[in-house]
Amino acid sequence: MSFSVDRETRMGDILDQDPSTAAYFLEMGMHCLSCPASRMESLEEACDVHGVDVEELIDHINRHFAAQDRA
Repeated sequence: MSFSVDRETRMGDILDQDPSTAAYFLEMGMHCLSCPASRMESLEEACDVHGVDVEELIDHINRHFAAQDRA
């Protein structure tokens, strides 16, 4: 079964599920992945703070997890 994310998914849960997703956050300019607060933020909250399109990030991460399921 695939792990999927939405606006309310916590960044920490995504990183725990697959640490390689850090690359997507870094590409979007979200470099504070080790910050304790970032592990508790929802994707929507983190994207708001960093001026990132939450739907674009959700799409990238969900495609990543879907590809993992197919592998």
